[in-house]
Amino acid sequence: MELTILMPCLNEAETLAHCVQQALQFLANAHIQGEVLIADNGSSDGSPSIAQQAGARVIHVEQRGYGAALLGGIQASQGKYIIMGDADQSYDFSCLMPFVEKLRQGNDLVMGNRFQGSIKPGAMPFLNHYLGNPVLSFIGRLFFKIPIGDFHCGLRGLNKAAIQTLSLQTSGMEFASEMVVKSALKQLKFTEVPIVLSPDGRSRPPHLRKWRDGWRHLRFLLLSSPRWLFLYPGIALTTLGAIIMLLLSVAPFKIGKVAFDIHTLLFSSAFMIVGLQCVLFSICANLLRNWQWGLQTHKKLEKLLHSFTIEKGIVLGLLLISVGGMGFAWSFRLWMQTHFGPLTPSQVMRITIPAVTFFIIGVQIIFASFFMKLLIDHSENLTQRKFIP
Repeated sequence: MELTILMPCLNEAETLAHCVQQALQFLANAHIQGEVLIADNGSSDGSPSIAQQAGARVIHVEQRGYGAALLGGIQASQGKYIIMGDADQSYDFSCLMPFVEKLRQGNDLVMGNRFQGSIKPGAMPFLNHYLGNPVLSFIGRLFFKIPIGDFHCGLRGLNKAAIQTLSLQTSGMEFASEMVVKSALKQLKFTEVPIVLSPDGRSRPPHLRKWRDGWRHLRFLLLSSPRWLFLYPGIALTTLGAIIMLLLSVAPFKIGKVAFDIHTLLFSSAFMIVGLQCVLFSICANLLRNWQWGLQTHKKLEKLLHSFTIEKGIVLGLLLISVGGMGFAWSFRLWMQTHFGPLTPSQVMRITIPAVTFFIIGVQIIFASFFMKLLIDHSENLTQRKFIP
């Protein structure tokens, strides 16, 4: 069997028969050996019976959610290729030949692009059309360098064997993003074709919830990109904090009428501490993501890990703690000179704040070294287990 046309279904009695018949007619007209598969996700309106009467094969997926239904459908499909689409009449299942042609040409993922095609009046809510989809698609392209203009189009073609290598896991609407992101990270071959989006034919509201599902998409993109979630903000904060601390540790300064003194120095300390923590998080998160998804670690990170040892981290941490300790000693000496009386804040805080900062950063590095070693050992154990007969 060459093609499975897969439709997730949750109470689509009003539109399901039309979609199934349209898809079956396409298979007949295009002389493609295929099937129409309905992944029912707990319908209570008779949708499974309607689908079977219309000529589709029906499977029941117990776990609720858009992604769960599609995962069940992909697993149960019999075709070499799969074209998935919603069963609400928003997509025209008689116009699937561009998807089939791109799949036959060797593409693993063929995305529909509603913005390159057309979006009929009333087919997409205003916020989704002009804010949600464009912004999330832009973030996806920025984070992962994926030349896809419509990340969340529900009509897409898949090479079943290739898609099953992605180990897709999410059960909600963010499944749409997961498929695209993992396809790019695994370096699958993908392209897109323009399509037409029509208003759906249902009388009830759609299952999609704009803000909740938009956040789930954004959350997935952030969690999938430790570089943008942790590394870049961490580098920016650490650099900014270090520059400010270097300047204010010597003397206060002014920019125009605005004066910067020890209060700003305190904020620079917070920037450095939080920034370094973000950088350390980025390394750990990158390792976890790559091992979980079976991805190749970046060459620069791989080189860093090969040269890393707990002992080196401890030595670096202790050096920074020692710098902080010298600052503490200096401050204590100043306090002794006043016979343990009141100190001048503008003088002593220029020593104490950097000292506390270096002390905290040193402790962070020591504990992070132990944690990264645990991650590295765990990943090596998992890798060895994979090759045990």
